[in-house]
Amino acid sequence: MRIGFVVNDIATEAKGYTTTRLGMQAINQGHEVWVMGVGDLIYNTNDTVSAHARSVNRESYKSTETYLKELQGPKAKQERITLDDLDVLLLRNDPSDDTAKRPWAVSAGIIFGRMAMRGGVIVLNNPDGLAKATNKMYFQGFPEEVRPSTIITRNRNEVRAFAKEHGGNIVLKPLQGSGGEGVFLVRQDDMSNLNQIIETLSRDGYVIAQEYLPGAEEGDTRLFLMNGQPMRHRGKYAAFRRIRTGDDMRSNVSAGGTIAKATIDDSALRIAEIVRPKLVADGMFLVGLDIVGDKLMEINVFSPGGLGSAQRYEKVNFSNAVLEALERKVDYGKFYRRNFDNVDMNTL
Repeated sequence: MRIGFVVNDIATEAKGYTTTRLGMQAINQGHEVWVMGVGDLIYNTNDTVSAHARSVNRESYKSTETYLKELQGPKAKQERITLDDLDVLLLRNDPSDDTAKRPWAVSAGIIFGRMAMRGGVIVLNNPDGLAKATNKMYFQGFPEEVRPSTIITRNRNEVRAFAKEHGGNIVLKPLQGSGGEGVFLVRQDDMSNLNQIIETLSRDGYVIAQEYLPGAEEGDTRLFLMNGQPMRHRGKYAAFRRIRTGDDMRSNVSAGGTIAKATIDDSALRIAEIVRPKLVADGMFLVGLDIVGDKLMEINVFSPGGLGSAQRYEKVNFSNAVLEALERKVDYGKFYRRNFDNVDMNTL
C-alpha cells in the first residue's frame, strides 16, 4: 500500500504518538509511507492534490525513536507527491492544537482531504464526518443515555442555575479544545469563584457545563473502536485506563495522569453499541471512547491516541490490526474499482 499521514506538523510529532507507531509498523511490513503537515498541502491547476511530504530510507526499524529521528532529520526522503496516487490517506491532525496560534490550519486537513477523496483515495476518518466534529458540540449528537447532563452557553446565570440543579458539583470546559486544557471541577464550596471561571472560559467562546460523574475520581477508560466496533486483536481489546494524579481531576496523560490495564465489561460494550450507528453514518474509522462507569466523557475522532498504552498492558501490537483493516479496504477498492462512497469505505 501507499499510505499518507496528515499531521499538524512533522516537527512536533513524538515517538510515543499512535501516528508514529502506525507509520513505523507500516514501513516494517513493506508499505510505502509518506507523512505531511497540514501546511504542506497543495491544490493543483489540474484538480489534483499534492503535498511536500517526507518518508524514510530504511526498510525496517526497531524503535519509534529511530524511525522518527530519520523522518524529521536531514536524511529523510523529501518529495512532492500526488495524493491522488495514494491508496489511503489518514487524517491524523488535531484541529484543536492549532486553534490559537494557527487558525488557518484548523480545517486544512478536512478541506484537502475532501479534494483527495474525489480522486478515489480512501480518506480516514471521513472528512465530511470530521467537519461535523470540529468542536465538542458533536458529542451532543449522541443519545442522552450515554452522555452526562450538559448545557452549553455563555450566560453565567444559566451556568449557576445548572450548578445549583446538580448540587454545586459540575465540570466546566471550553467548547473548543482537547487534552484536558481549560477544564475546571466546581464543587459546592467553589460557587463564589464560579463567575470568574465562567468569565475566563467564555473569553474564547462557549462554555460547556456538565454534571460531575463521581466515578471520574478513579479515572476513565479509553476504548478504541475500529470500523464501528470495539477494536480487538488476538482476543484482546485495544483499551487502557487513565488515572488522575493527586488533586488534578483530569486523567489525560498530557495533563499528568497515569495509565493502567483496563477491564472492558458489558457496560462499556453497551456504550460502544449505542454510539455505533452514528459513528458508522459519519464514516469514523478509528475512534477513542473515554468511559466513566456507564457514561461517556468524550468521543475522540481526531487522531485518537494511546494504542501504545493499550499494547503495553495487553501485549498485543494493535498497529497490526489497523494495517490489516487498511489492506482490506484497499482490496475492496480494487475489486470494485473504487465504486464505494468514502463514508462507506471508512467502516467496511
